[in-house]
Amino acid sequence: MKSDAVTKGMQQAPHRSLFNALGLTKEELEKPLIGIVSSYNEIVPGHMNLDKIVEAVKLGVAMAGGTPIVFPAIAVCDGIAMGHIGMKYSLVTRDLIADSTEAMAMAHSFDALVMVPNCDKNVPGLLMAAARVNIPTIFVSGGPMLAGRVHGEKRSLSSMFEAVGAHAAGKMSEEEVTEFENKVCPTCGSCSGMYTANSMNCLTEALGMGLRGNGTIPAVYSERIRLAKHAGMKIMELLEKNIRPRDIMSEKAFLNALAIDMALGCSTNSMLHLPAIAHEAGVDLNVDIANEISAKTPNLCHLAPAGHTYMEDLNEAGGVYAVMNELDKKGLLYTDLITCTGKTIKENIEGCVNKDPDTIRPIENPYSQTGGIAVLKGNLAPDSAVVKRSAVAPEMMVHEGPARVFDCEEDAIEAIKGGKIVAGDVVVIRYEGPKGGPGMREMLNPTSAIAGMGLGSSVALITDGRFSGASRGASIGHVSPEAAVGGNIALVEEGDIIKIDITNNSLNFVVSDEELKRRRANWIPREPKITTGYLARYTAMVTSGNRGAILEVPRAK
Repeated sequence: MKSDAVTKGMQQAPHRSLFNALGLTKEELEKPLIGIVSSYNEIVPGHMNLDKIVEAVKLGVAMAGGTPIVFPAIAVCDGIAMGHIGMKYSLVTRDLIADSTEAMAMAHSFDALVMVPNCDKNVPGLLMAAARVNIPTIFVSGGPMLAGRVHGEKRSLSSMFEAVGAHAAGKMSEEEVTEFENKVCPTCGSCSGMYTANSMNCLTEALGMGLRGNGTIPAVYSERIRLAKHAGMKIMELLEKNIRPRDIMSEKAFLNALAIDMALGCSTNSMLHLPAIAHEAGVDLNVDIANEISAKTPNLCHLAPAGHTYMEDLNEAGGVYAVMNELDKKGLLYTDLITCTGKTIKENIEGCVNKDPDTIRPIENPYSQTGGIAVLKGNLAPDSAVVKRSAVAPEMMVHEGPARVFDCEEDAIEAIKGGKIVAGDVVVIRYEGPKGGPGMREMLNPTSAIAGMGLGSSVALITDGRFSGASRGASIGHVSPEAAVGGNIALVEEGDIIKIDITNNSLNFVVSDEELKRRRANWIPREPKITTGYLARYTAMVTSGNRGAILEVPRAK
């Protein structure tokens, strides 16, 4: 056992004395030490119930013969961090989470880990750590929030942000906004649409790192507590069989995750996180392959914000396994892969039928024959850009309009709410990428303002930043190379005609080679916005969005 390094032999007597100080018994130290990584805190709604999940996991581990030991992971609420300096600290926590979990697991010689995340960066951060540490690991999340209800209709956080935009346009009173405020987020859990948190928790099932229902069982259901107990028991089986994260998260597993991503219509943030997780697992996952997978993978789900169904509906319809079963009807998955159940995908999804064809379209009747996410390229995004195609209005799949250029999110919001953006415009927000932001802020405020003002089907938004899974419309992010490193998005000028063709995966602006060369010659790099603390170190080490914004140590020139 890995824990023998701290529990067995005369040399480890000092270590045992410290375990004694923790109140652990001789009998407990003779069992495998199972680290439980708890993301519990009192600031993130999706994490406020994790203390109960952790207690259930501990019980499951103990019932199966292990000694559970809890240590923490940090978490940021993207919704609370949105629209101010806090959003610079969201994506960057992914690497803090991975680094600190690696440090704790290695320093204390745990035999196995149970990861208990829920929102946004915790899931990818802990998946990255799992791949690095590579000891038996299983995931059990806190689960999604139930949808809110306003005037009898289901609503979610994206409705709240759009209500603010509607108020700015004079379409909604302050009293109506207050009603939304009090009703759209009615329970604990990760926000109720197919936003980033729920996307990543569903993809944890797809990768084979979480048990059935991990992505969809609502946070307030007692079934979630039972799931946590089963995860605690299952980790002991994985330890006995020595099934490790890199055994599960193979190249084929990531290709499966991309296919399921396309079918579910996940957040574009998955195009940042999957390559980063794959990198830690020793797999090169180029986002270019996304279009190849999308071309043959039908989009089966339109969960909010793309449609009017929610995570609770997906759960009732059969969850992620039912979606996987639909895809398997056309042989679109590798089903012989081992998973955290100790069984193969084929064994896992057997008998998992689609119980609601309105929530999960049968593969014979999809929303579209192609997947929910598209990777675009062109002279505006030579490396790549990403759009959630399933949330784009049909009339915006091909669009041409004048660029309205802003060098930060705040300036764009002021123009949108001030009525300076009109139908046909293409809003460009730059210097918000991984280095330029720094931290690649989400642009939910401007996209929601555009939608709330009734411009969602006539105005596009392009950025080297990123979008919340709650964004909808022609929201094109992750433009690479970003403006801060001299990407062509830095050379766009007010009024340039931008041509968007999502159907053909292209993103261009109309400018001659000679003019582009002239603009580049006149471009002056900007000094970093932040020069101290963690963000300064992040700025120096982070790579571009098309590489998953992974961190690399700068090499001497």
